Amino acid sequence: MAILANRAAMERTFGLLKNSFNLIRSFSASTATPPTSSTSATATSKKPKRKKKKNLFEVVQFLPNWGIGYQLAKTHWVGLSYQITKINLYKDGRHGKAWGIVHKDGKLFAY
Repeated sequence: MAILANRAAMERTFGLLKNSFNLIRSFSASTATPPTSSTSATATSKKPKRKKKKNLFEVVQFLPNWGIGYQLAKTHWVGLSYQITKINLYKDGRHGKAWGIVHKDGKLFAY
């Protein structure tokens, strides 16, 4: 019984700490200093934030065998894709070199 009471007291304490951290975070975010010129405030608030697109290596890292044998294409390429044949990664795992075969409209493309 004492263990359950101690656990309940600890959960209340951690709940209060969590809520106080959230409260501090909300105050710190709301008391930011205003920008010096009104034009920069309207320009930054109107621009939607662009999501950083992933590069080839960030996409294929979750595929089996690093995507070798898969056909990949950028979203703006219409009817064009590459079948990955070889990948050489740099140490950081986010950059490197890749080789592949070009396919156009699902068929092998000959230059």
